[in-house]
Amino acid sequence: MVVLGHASPGFSSIWIPRSFLFLLLGSSIVAPSVFQSVLDSLYASLRQSSLFTASTFETWWTVIIYAIIEVTYTYRFARNPQLRLANHRNDGSIGSKPIPKMQRPKHRIVEGLTYISPLLLLDLTLIKKYAGVSVQDMVLSGNYDLSSVTKTIHGTFLAPTLHNFTLSSPLQTRRALPVAPPTSRELALQLATSLFLYDTLFFGFHLMLHHPKLASIHSQHHNHREINPQITNQLDIFERLGLVLLANFSLNIIGSHVLTRTIFVLIFVWLLVDIHSGLDLEWGYDKILPKGWASGSKRHSMHHRVGNKYYAPFFNWWDDAYEWVCKKEVKKEVRRVVVEST
Repeated sequence: MVVLGHASPGFSSIWIPRSFLFLLLGSSIVAPSVFQSVLDSLYASLRQSSLFTASTFETWWTVIIYAIIEVTYTYRFARNPQLRLANHRNDGSIGSKPIPKMQRPKHRIVEGLTYISPLLLLDLTLIKKYAGVSVQDMVLSGNYDLSSVTKTIHGTFLAPTLHNFTLSSPLQTRRALPVAPPTSRELALQLATSLFLYDTLFFGFHLMLHHPKLASIHSQHHNHREINPQITNQLDIFERLGLVLLANFSLNIIGSHVLTRTIFVLIFVWLLVDIHSGLDLEWGYDKILPKGWASGSKRHSMHHRVGNKYYAPFFNWWDDAYEWVCKKEVKKEVRRVVVEST
């Protein structure tokens, strides 16, 4: 997100991205015909691309998007000490803490390979199953002969199917895609729903990782002097796979279109890096959305400092509900102790 200077008194520049976002979402849902010709042309071009139809596309797309966004945030983190949350004092002044030790991109090859390897293994061995794709097309993409396929091969993503490995087709290298593009209404609603579902699922997963018996898995992510963009991917392999699988489940369970998935990656990665950025940006997504909806970098930075609150990654609803339940339980326990002591 671009960091702008302060606008004239009485005007907040946050209304610029906020108005654009709600205008775009509103028109996408209310008037999908406005965007359909663009979506038709875009998707037709993508379906003709050998890169887009490759089974490994989403893995490489995620890596490229992450590299671009994280490097951008890291550069901003290093060059703008006044934006770093760690430099913000309680009295409103700005401190000058030294920049925490961070790795240069060329020194992060092992980290990249650790992330990519298990995903590429799945990409190259399992048939991709997307909503809007016939079982016949899925089967053909997996190197099966339709005449010999039994009813044990299903189109649902909940029933994984291995590629039919042969000398002529040793790996799953392509994916069958829907013929028609989605409407802008479908895109908008699928994106909003999948992000909400992921936030819900990861809240539970994250809370579980803070249990003493699983704390060693999650401790790697909290092992830092100051939260910064590079912490985003500082994860144990179990937690990293959990994050990816939950994101995929959130998309698949509502039948998201392949184009929705492609756009989801862009938004998803940006949000992940943003909450770990350690920066107070004027156009942070938590400021763009209505007040109280989003957690943002400040709330997630607080989670990394105290570790016992704010488990949801993107939104506040589940954390607020959890905090309300905890307070209610504490009050109930206090009343019980008082009654027993009298």
